[in-house]
Amino acid sequence: MLPGLAEESADWPRRLEAAVPGLRVCGVEAIDEADAAYGVLPRELLGRAGRLRWLQAPQAGPAPGFYYPELVAHPVVVTNMRDTYTDHVAAHTLALVLAMARGLPRYVREQQTAEWAPDWDPGSVVALGEASALVVGAGAVGAEIGRLLSEFGVAVTGVDVRITEAPKGFVGVRPVDELDELLPGADIVVLTVPHTPKTEGMIDAARLKRFKRSALFVNVGRGPTVRLDDLTEALERGWLKAAALDVFEVEPLPPAHPLWSRPDVLITPHVAGAGPYAAERRFAVLLENARRFLAGDPLINQVDKAQRF
Repeated sequence: MLPGLAEESADWPRRLEAAVPGLRVCGVEAIDEADAAYGVLPRELLGRAGRLRWLQAPQAGPAPGFYYPELVAHPVVVTNMRDTYTDHVAAHTLALVLAMARGLPRYVREQQTAEWAPDWDPGSVVALGEASALVVGAGAVGAEIGRLLSEFGVAVTGVDVRITEAPKGFVGVRPVDELDELLPGADIVVLTVPHTPKTEGMIDAARLKRFKRSALFVNVGRGPTVRLDDLTEALERGWLKAAALDVFEVEPLPPAHPLWSRPDVLITPHVAGAGPYAAERRFAVLLENARRFLAGDPLINQVDKAQRF
């Protein structure tokens, strides 16, 4: 068990040893002899970990710097915590879409000043039963988001680098190299992709210019996938209607950033994954992989280290 872990994992060593016969859980002082580790492994410890064969990341998308070049080149198998908060992120995303579709961000602001200003313009709302959505990243989280959107009558198309079979509720899944031609037809664009070398800056000025001017944009994936300066300019120029963001290129978002004050932007502070049972779900992944590791079975949630997912 590596240093810097959350309090939630304080009793995990005892529980792991009780549940997995033959497993011995130690602190960082035993890294020289460790076959596996849980947490964030710095370069200096990797150099000492001569027996290491498995590293369990404590998050689905670890912080920048987790996958440094030496770790990527090392033969150690890395697993992550993906799929442990799929329902929470999907529910949060749907809340953001519904709020924008009904113009709630503006009404919430007006509530602060007791301003009664109903907007009966039919164009001020998005009729979900007639809308189309692109869910960029159709893995577990994206699939659940698409399923929920489809329950409101939204025609959902996935965009993914690996997945080709349409999840439940999707009309289809297209490859990433078709994203540019798909963007102009989407009323809602939801980004769920992880931060990788290929997804960094994925939504930039060039792509934002391809959005429908009436489009709603949501990012619940990773902040560095969207260029915030470009998004700010896009909103100023009317290249899209509104945006809802849970993750940001810089976190925390600086207090002086113009996105805070825009009436067409809804901001939540990286909390889409918040919800009950998170700690127990993460422990369940670690426990399942510990059992598999000792049995010599394939581990779940394996990561392509070069791609970071």
